Amino acid sequence: MRIRVVPHDSEWPRQARVAITELTDALPGLFPEIEHMGSTAVPGLAAKPIIDLMAAAHDLDAVADRADVLAALGYRREQNGMRDRLFYPRIDAAGQRTHHLHVVRTADWDGQNERILRDYLRDHPAAAADYAALKQALAEEISDPELYTRRKTDLIQRLVDAARAELGLPLVPVWVD
Repeated sequence: MRIRVVPHDSEWPRQARVAITELTDALPGLFPEIEHMGSTAVPGLAAKPIIDLMAAAHDLDAVADRADVLAALGYRREQNGMRDRLFYPRIDAAGQRTHHLHVVRTADWDGQNERILRDYLRDHPAAAADYAALKQALAEEISDPELYTRRKTDLIQRLVDAARAELGLPLVPVWVD
């Protein structure tokens, strides 16, 4: 299956707001913070048409215990090796991923590289253009999603390092096995 990177869609922010409202209405109080993340959250940036959300929870076990509610909204937990994080892709009736919900601990919220990168790309159009060009080139040559992600890592690391330096934050790896 080909990786599909498409031009920015002005509907993505609205789709994210709808998904956030669905989650907060169905699970009141469980997520003190929830935001639209990833490339679909950066105006003008080409992206895979999957809405990335990140939520903070005081207790990850409490989120895992609500799997029934998340499943009713179309989110199914997937083990993907990320530490201190739960991951729930949302699959539509055609079997396509439409959303990714990442859940992290509230204590870790402020230092999340995904939030830092999103904000950096919003503020640095040249960096966003470089990132878009890489994603489009990789999507044309790679069909394996994990390899696609790994091949983006060097640029993402440089961008996150620049963003963290601007914010006075320590540098950390973006990919932890």
